[in-house]
Amino acid sequence: MVCYIIDMINALNRRNLLTLGAAAMFAKPAFSAINRPVVMELFTSQGCSSCPPADAYFEKLKGRPGLITLSYHVDYWDYLGWRDTLGSAECSQRQYDYAASRGDRNVYTPQTILNGVDHYVGSQRGAVADGIDKARSDSTTQWVDVAMTDNETDVMITISAHASHKNATLWLMAYAPEIPVEIKKGENAGKTVVYHNVVRKIVPAGMWHGEEAKLVLPKSSVVPKDCKGWVALVQTGKVGPVIGVATGGIANS
Repeated sequence: MVCYIIDMINALNRRNLLTLGAAAMFAKPAFSAINRPVVMELFTSQGCSSCPPADAYFEKLKGRPGLITLSYHVDYWDYLGWRDTLGSAECSQRQYDYAASRGDRNVYTPQTILNGVDHYVGSQRGAVADGIDKARSDSTTQWVDVAMTDNETDVMITISAHASHKNATLWLMAYAPEIPVEIKKGENAGKTVVYHNVVRKIVPAGMWHGEEAKLVLPKSSVVPKDCKGWVALVQTGKVGPVIGVATGGIANS
């Protein structure tokens, strides 16, 4: 059975956002903008018995061309007997915010969200595969060119101007490629699961209003030491449809 929860949706703390637009010097991006990829976000939990099959399917999909995969561990199942060692309130909040954006309040695990729009039960392989095909065939989204590079101290992001978009958020997601976890209690007691592309830091880096923008972020603030890769996402509103993406660090695979 899919694990469900309904909770109150918290408003975005705008004080953490920075307005984009400060000029900066950039080297040629090591990872250029990806043309119309599919961004797959899996919300999972070590305490949810329905999640291991979704985690396994996520691993299988990881590395497919044109597919960017990120997994988030929620913390709202910790009361069931096992505290998710990778869970965080920030990951749970992102899932709540998606539900608020869609207006359906559907928050559950395992939940897969594609390009910030449609959601699926993450263990239902056929439905997720069909959803990926649907997202790939979408020709209605006005895509924005995003590029990212980095050096020893900073991550640099550029967003091209696009007259069709006036209100969007730039997110930076830093992730660890693989984290094995031995689960000792709860619904998955006795299992050892290797989790992939685990988001360890969610940074609302700034608001974007359609103009050309450049941003420099200090690595020490946005990339934890266990993270080897990061993804920049531009989404309409707060967590609406994905309209631009670039990858940095190791390639998302």
